[in-house]
Amino acid sequence: MYILGISAYYHDSAVALIKDGEIVAAVQEERFTRKKHDAGFPAQGIVYCLNEANIKVGDLDSIVFYDKPLIKFERLLETYLAYAPKGFRSFLAAMPVWLKEKLFLKTTLKKEFAKIAGCKETELPKLFFAGHHQSHAASAFYPSPFEKASVLCLDGVGEWATTTCWQGDGNKLKLLWEIDFPHSLGLLYSAFTYYTGFKVNSGEYKLMGLAPYGEPKYVDLILEHLIDLKEDGTFRLDMSYFNYATGLTMTNGKFAKLFGGPARKAETDISQKEMDMARSIQAVTEEVVLRLARSIHKEQGGDNLCLAGGVALNCVSNGRLLREGPFKNIWIQPAAGDAGGSLGAALVTWYDYYDNPRTVQPDDAMQGSYLGPKSTDSDIRSYLDSVNAKYEPLTDDVLMPKLASILASENVVGWFQGRMEFGPRSLGGRSIIGDPRSKKMQSVMNLKIKYRESFRPFAPAVLAERVGDYFEHTTSSPYMLMVAPIVESRRVKMTEEQSKLFGIEKLKVNRSDLPSITHVDYSARIQTVHKETNPRFYALIKEFEKQTDCAVLVNTSFNVRGEPIVCTPEDAYRCFMRTEMDYLVLENVILDKREQPEWAKDESWRDEFELD
Repeated sequence: MYILGISAYYHDSAVALIKDGEIVAAVQEERFTRKKHDAGFPAQGIVYCLNEANIKVGDLDSIVFYDKPLIKFERLLETYLAYAPKGFRSFLAAMPVWLKEKLFLKTTLKKEFAKIAGCKETELPKLFFAGHHQSHAASAFYPSPFEKASVLCLDGVGEWATTTCWQGDGNKLKLLWEIDFPHSLGLLYSAFTYYTGFKVNSGEYKLMGLAPYGEPKYVDLILEHLIDLKEDGTFRLDMSYFNYATGLTMTNGKFAKLFGGPARKAETDISQKEMDMARSIQAVTEEVVLRLARSIHKEQGGDNLCLAGGVALNCVSNGRLLREGPFKNIWIQPAAGDAGGSLGAALVTWYDYYDNPRTVQPDDAMQGSYLGPKSTDSDIRSYLDSVNAKYEPLTDDVLMPKLASILASENVVGWFQGRMEFGPRSLGGRSIIGDPRSKKMQSVMNLKIKYRESFRPFAPAVLAERVGDYFEHTTSSPYMLMVAPIVESRRVKMTEEQSKLFGIEKLKVNRSDLPSITHVDYSARIQTVHKETNPRFYALIKEFEKQTDCAVLVNTSFNVRGEPIVCTPEDAYRCFMRTEMDYLVLENVILDKREQPEWAKDESWRDEFELD
């Protein structure tokens, strides 16, 4: 039985295909269209998933959407009525889109699928709609390695829910309680993203990365005025400070007055104030999540917790929850945001509607999240020949030692192999990699490769069995969703003068013997690399360890700022030539930048990709 799940029309459109409960393929539409967070109908993603399984639309048993648009529309109308006449402009802006597309989504979806299938709408498979948070919960629990678990979903908003708590047992998920719109931890965090001058729905990572440069000066102000946080973790927001319920912005004049001035304009200098605000909202977010987890554990008991929803991508909060929270085991859906809703919707249908039994996988059922397209050698060579690229084909036994040596010489390498990752992180399928021991690697990668803010940290990819030698962390973290401290023995003690530094000045101080992946608070966002799920990336790090006695590489996503992660050999070569990357590896082919034909110095990517 084939079930296709889709998420679309809000942000991060995606498609997932399951066969008899097992994941066949999953991909975000942005990877094909090259438009970050693309919200359009995921036509190319659907075609890819069907091709991966070698089936047609007519072979599907069910198509499932990750959201219930009529309930969402009800929330929209009720909210506007509650705030009327405030928000009338925003109401007028929203209505045409709803009346044209979203309200009649069933018809829209049938038209789009009929176009792909080349058939009449009446000949299509059954079309279902799953709840938004139900899809999040299913994406977290069903692929997890747990027979039983508590499930916590936190995001901006679904139909009404912003926070939900579930109990997963075998093939069943039971909703226990929820917090509804407009009271939302995700939207509170996004309000600070907006106020500090970053883009909502993509800049939240920046806010998290900026937090360690600041001091938690505004925590009391946030708790006194913005959020009424109860001991059990439940909360209410004072909506008089926010504009998102009915307005066109996240915050209003009252919010600006509380924090002493207007929101920072995008792309202007970041001041100590923004750093302190980032640190403060991060601290509040962690406290809310910890309190909720303790309450859930008190209610349900058990050792296992699953997380999904956009807030579950806050890996600093996740790391603290693992260290200080009541649950021994935490599993987070790698595509925890809306993209993962496509997978959750398909799984809801398989387990809930069709009531199929569930077999738990010992690690998890996500296959390392390598669920996207793979390029063949002929695809790669055909493209490279078409642009007269100079390349050298090498077998792994020659390539890995050569590449390890290239990396150890402080070169930056584009690494493209296997199936593309599903979710926002590059995990050794479409990655840019470097030597973590290099003192210059962090700034080189940020400013000359990624063209992004200098403060943003990079993640370490570490051999799973060696993680405890480098980090205060002993469990697996294959999806780069946990932050942990560097072990004491690897830290560099700061001088008295260095410890007095503020803000971005902190960046100039090396904190450990792996300076490129050590953030200013001695932390790192860990990816444990496993032989079972990514044998070639594992083999490369193993060879690097053999040559350098270091079992860690810097791993960042293969893209420039504002661009989706590369999908094809053409995307990879273009990104390689536009940046100051030194080498590119496409499966078993290696390219040296110095040998490539002239590439017109071209800043067009800055216009092509809208900055995040």
